[in-house]
Amino acid sequence: MTDSKHTTHDADEDIRNRDIKIYVNGDIVHRDEARVSVYDSGFMLGDGMWEGMRLYNGKWAFFDEHMDRFFASCKSVSLDVGMDRAGILDALSKTAEANDMQTDVHCRLMLTRGTKVKPFQHPSLSRSGPTLVIIMEHSKPVEALQSRGIRLATVPQVRGLPMSQDAKYNSHSKLNCVIACLQAEQAGADEALMLDPNGFVNTTNACNFFIVSKGEVWTSTGDYCMNGVTRQKVIDLCRANDIPVFEKNFSLYEAYGADEAFLTGTFGAQTPVGEIDGKPIGTGSRDMTKRIRALYKDLVAENTASA
Repeated sequence: MTDSKHTTHDADEDIRNRDIKIYVNGDIVHRDEARVSVYDSGFMLGDGMWEGMRLYNGKWAFFDEHMDRFFASCKSVSLDVGMDRAGILDALSKTAEANDMQTDVHCRLMLTRGTKVKPFQHPSLSRSGPTLVIIMEHSKPVEALQSRGIRLATVPQVRGLPMSQDAKYNSHSKLNCVIACLQAEQAGADEALMLDPNGFVNTTNACNFFIVSKGEVWTSTGDYCMNGVTRQKVIDLCRANDIPVFEKNFSLYEAYGADEAFLTGTFGAQTPVGEIDGKPIGTGSRDMTKRIRALYKDLVAENTASA
């Protein structure tokens, strides 16, 4: 790894994060004291779901959409959350208050099936209820990525057959993405561009993927990609602002020849792509990406404005 390497989750260092307090099953403790059991199903098997959210002006951006995804994912794998949306919001609010956090905060909300009575796979061995952990950090994406862009490498690791492990789950089981990221790193890139089972361009190991071609915005069909909240917001913003947008199959041929490419995710919003497989993308002007980024920033501000 070189000093010039970046990821879509690079953030400016904030020393306040050295003393953050973390929510663990109702207790809020210093990060050095936050613990879960080695028998926890999340640690043992990756059996759990998570959400990434951002706090602005004391409000969680697109909270309802994130909860839609979180509760749907948990229901799909018969994982009892143990509380309703109001309970989750209360836990988030208490954690933010304990950390004196108001804005430019990133949260990872994690729920597992809980502690097992024996170190084996069957979900019935988790009998003490779920484990809920909330980690919040002061976190702002580094600005350098907006000019440089992420370098992607196409990798052999594929995402994601719905009958194997549906990419729409925000699951703790992320080994396929970790493998993809390793393959990209070994190819000299920052992150991985993953294809779908049919060989069409799909997502990266961490984010959803878009290209801009002749004034049109393209992304994958959605059949095999993550159920991204930011992805959907970008599609909706394009439709509301007369920007042609298409969810469609496209190959690396179109991706290499694109005028622009960018990634979407809760943390980085829209992160430009500088190159794919060593091939520069476009001329570097990124006018459409900048326009969408501005529209999204306005949408976040509207969604998190004080009542």
